[in-house]
Amino acid sequence: MDPLSLVRPNILALEPYSTARDEFSGGDIDVFVDANESPYENGINRYPDPRQKQLKSVISKIKGVPAERIFLGNGSDEAIDLVYRIFCRPGVDNTVMIAPSYGMYSVAAATNDIKVRFVNLEEDFSLDTEKFLAAADQNTKVGWICSPNNPTGNAFPVSQIEEILRRFNGILVVDEAYIDFSSEESVASLIDKYPQLIVLQTMSKAWGMAGIRLGIAFSTEKVNEIFGRVKYPYNINILAQRTALSKINEQEKKRHVEEILKERERLADGIKDAPCVKKIYPSDANFILVKVDDANAWYDRLVSQGIIVRNRTRVVLCKDCLRITVGTPEENNKTIAVLNGKPLPEASERHAKIHRQTRETDITVEIDLDRRQAETDSVSTGLCFLDHMLMQIPHHGGIALNVKAIGDLEVDEHHTMEDVAIVLGEAIDKALGSKLGIGRYGFVLPMDDCDAMVLMDFGGRIDFRWDVEFTRDRVGDVPTEMFEHFFQSLASAMKVNMHIKAVGTNDHHKAESIFKAFARALRMAVSRSQFPYELPSSKGLL
Repeated sequence: MDPLSLVRPNILALEPYSTARDEFSGGDIDVFVDANESPYENGINRYPDPRQKQLKSVISKIKGVPAERIFLGNGSDEAIDLVYRIFCRPGVDNTVMIAPSYGMYSVAAATNDIKVRFVNLEEDFSLDTEKFLAAADQNTKVGWICSPNNPTGNAFPVSQIEEILRRFNGILVVDEAYIDFSSEESVASLIDKYPQLIVLQTMSKAWGMAGIRLGIAFSTEKVNEIFGRVKYPYNINILAQRTALSKINEQEKKRHVEEILKERERLADGIKDAPCVKKIYPSDANFILVKVDDANAWYDRLVSQGIIVRNRTRVVLCKDCLRITVGTPEENNKTIAVLNGKPLPEASERHAKIHRQTRETDITVEIDLDRRQAETDSVSTGLCFLDHMLMQIPHHGGIALNVKAIGDLEVDEHHTMEDVAIVLGEAIDKALGSKLGIGRYGFVLPMDDCDAMVLMDFGGRIDFRWDVEFTRDRVGDVPTEMFEHFFQSLASAMKVNMHIKAVGTNDHHKAESIFKAFARALRMAVSRSQFPYELPSSKGLL
């Protein structure tokens, strides 16, 4: 089927608005006086690229889809609206969609005066192919399938979607907002075979960019060209484009998806025996749909405990169902506790979370010295060896630690390592609070061919000594010269007196022994002591 045969005649004949940046996109220009912009540079005084070429190039490489087939919208909602405006005649044509599903399909249809034909899913939320096809007639221009589906969470088999594509005489839009959490493959690879297929994805879910509103539509080049004609000229603002380019991190996204999938199973397992839970539906998304004995009452009870979920009891086939997004381990622990009728997990008084953003780095560190705030530790700095070293701290220090760092590693490792050390030190200092009752002092550790000594004193004086020599310039992806600066920055931010000495023949082991010894020293120093005074000192209270 030629999808252009379904386009409204007035859209096919539409002459798109031409922006100043469309008419000239060359280089070597010093004076821009063609777009009536302010000439005073402030970072946002110029119009953004109306075609988002740089961002599309990056997404193209990640998704394996040519840039010419990618439309970027102000959220997927823009693409949903454009589908109706491009293919459906107001007051004449209709659309077919499954129910329950994402509400914006029907809202956008009503906005564009398009009749909706709902096809209810089966009791187990499976889709009857014949019912879907039978709902269409000669005026059906668009069909919608959300897979994995919202709010049910289940994905439909690719083979079933392909069967519908073979027999459906209209544009079929498959919304894959949650595809990164699913075991089913994307159907984007079917676009060549079925040019009437449009696939929606998003940067909001697995990529963690809901706040910048960036939706994606994959289609044939011809259909994408029509999208480009109808969209508003500068639909993706310059801040959204810059933020997306700076935040796209495949390694971090993969790690977050893995953690969410693991937590999804733990969350479901944690509430499956709760007296109020009647059924937990299988999920291929970052949420679970849970049937309870009284959705309204449990929604109110969760809210009273500071937890908000989505009450879906008024949605077709979802009577007394709550949709619960998979959160952090700490958030999931609270949800599990409330649904099981248990008190909320005890909050630790020695817990801190610090976020620090500079021109070079964006770093968040969360730490719990009593390990009550987290069941999973994670470190992501962009430097694999540094990640490995930092993971020694929760393992050998008996504390909970989460580090998320994005830095200008394309320039150098310096800023990332320095700023991670500073934020980590500030988090430890904040978590310690008054320091009353801690052990204060620290540790020596042997490891294979190496001996490492880390002495620390939380008495309030700040000093740093380093007696370590490395024979190699780098260990993994970390310059060995940066280790001294890392620990010096850490000591200063922790407000601690710290002396480090290490000897050995293997530089990898030497670095690792230092981090392990630091972790053990920290564990000893911050532990609650049995001394009869607030802070160990021959002088009394410091």
